[in-house]
Amino acid sequence: MKRKILVTGGLPYANGSIHLGHLVEYIQADIWTRFQKMRGNDCLYLCGSDCHGTPIMLRAEKEGMTPEELVTRIHREQAIDFEDFLIEFDNYYLTHSEENKELSEMIYQRLRAKGDIKEKTIEQAFDPEKNIFLPDRYVKGTCPRCGAKDQYGDSCEACGATYSTDELIDPVSVLSGVTPIKKKSKHFFFQLTRYSDALKKWIRSEHLQEEVANKMDEWFAQGLQDWDITRDAPYFGFEIPGVPGKYFYVWLDAPIGYLASLKNLCHQRSDLDFDDYWAKGSDAELFHFIGKDIVYFHTLFWPAILMSANLRTPTAVYVHGFLTVNGQKMSKSRGTFINARTYLNHLQPEYLRYYFASKLTPRTEDIDLNFEDFRLKINSDLVGKVVNIASRCAGFINKKFDNELAAVLEDRSLLEEFAKAGDSIADYYEHREFSQAIRSIMELADKANQYIAQEKPWVLIKEEGQENQVHQICSLGINLFRILMIYLKPVLPELASKVEAFLKVPALGWEDRYQVLLSHTIDVFQPLMTRVEESSIQAIIEDSKQ
Repeated sequence: MKRKILVTGGLPYANGSIHLGHLVEYIQADIWTRFQKMRGNDCLYLCGSDCHGTPIMLRAEKEGMTPEELVTRIHREQAIDFEDFLIEFDNYYLTHSEENKELSEMIYQRLRAKGDIKEKTIEQAFDPEKNIFLPDRYVKGTCPRCGAKDQYGDSCEACGATYSTDELIDPVSVLSGVTPIKKKSKHFFFQLTRYSDALKKWIRSEHLQEEVANKMDEWFAQGLQDWDITRDAPYFGFEIPGVPGKYFYVWLDAPIGYLASLKNLCHQRSDLDFDDYWAKGSDAELFHFIGKDIVYFHTLFWPAILMSANLRTPTAVYVHGFLTVNGQKMSKSRGTFINARTYLNHLQPEYLRYYFASKLTPRTEDIDLNFEDFRLKINSDLVGKVVNIASRCAGFINKKFDNELAAVLEDRSLLEEFAKAGDSIADYYEHREFSQAIRSIMELADKANQYIAQEKPWVLIKEEGQENQVHQICSLGINLFRILMIYLKPVLPELASKVEAFLKVPALGWEDRYQVLLSHTIDVFQPLMTRVEESSIQAIIEDSKQ
């Protein structure tokens, strides 16, 4: 039966460029979505730029533009970077939109009607020079635990301690350098504590990876806190209806951006119904792909808010780890903090898509981009194994057999083995075991190359009466290559498109693995992929150094 699936990627913040660390998530979700579409499922992949908050307001001011102008520019840049990395969103929207404003207000009114909002007067750090309340990250000082200087107002990067801004020694405002004062203000809190039992039940109902559910048990043990969903002016965001000078905190309206992106797509496509995906009791499947740094928001606040607003909760939240480069955190000084555009200036996007796929598992472990391993893997697997099958066989078909594949293949045992392997490979893709899928596909590529090496068509062609045999060997090789490209298509969509043109076949679907091309005309073979050179990697690193 055809599945109805909605997939979202975490919304990148609209105050900077997309970098390789971001791409782990969007490539992972893109591969999974493309696989679902190849299987014939009705699958939407939505995302958008996260546009609100103090950092965006301050950066816009610094650049002499309005926050709206800044987020529009960054949104456009992000969309182009994603597109050039072959990430195919059905809609890439932005949270600073009419749809998101309406939905945020509707959800807020539902939370109020449920009695889940309470008002409380709190004291906060305030910059008297800039006349602004300061988020924790905008206060720096000496860590009260270990004495490390220049630490943020909520946590210490030196010893890992967390604390309140009040505890920071010698605090200063990042904006003006003055000592913040304490100022009282009335705020609205979402009563998360009311949903403690419902959340405990939800997290243990297979909506999360086990290690994420275990982490959440620690938070429950510490005791949940009610959540401040308001910010004071000046602030770039949505003003709360009927409360001048109070705004929704960015983390309230950001995940509502998932709903807004769909709402906007429904305006573009008459075949879509918003309630089919988000109404309580919906039979659609809803999957959020996120990084482990935003687990708290997506597994506690977000499901609780959906419950309170009488909307459906996610089928699953899939959490991935961070990206390290050459075994270390991405670093600007080492040239390993790499923007998407810097990479694209020197290398094809599919090399990185393939490398990430070869490393990704369903767990939350970090993955490492080791550049030497990257270069060797691409050159060995994609150029040396996969593309090599086509280039070895196509030469004979083009030159000796007028571009036409054999009418008969006497031995189909390898074809049957390759087609049958699609069941386990599909299972790996479905469960996000991408590294296992890649391993299985490369084992098949090895078998295809071994078969051609063993049959030696380049020797046989010189022997009298062996032309028919050579024709069958090379036609079988092309058919095996075609099946491999079906399995690699979610990861390498551009290469698959070139292969479809070379083979003169329509867009390949998952079940096409059972078909065999016989008496079929192919195009003249053109090189499909080039090797990764050390010089290209060095150029990326040099261009990334600051």
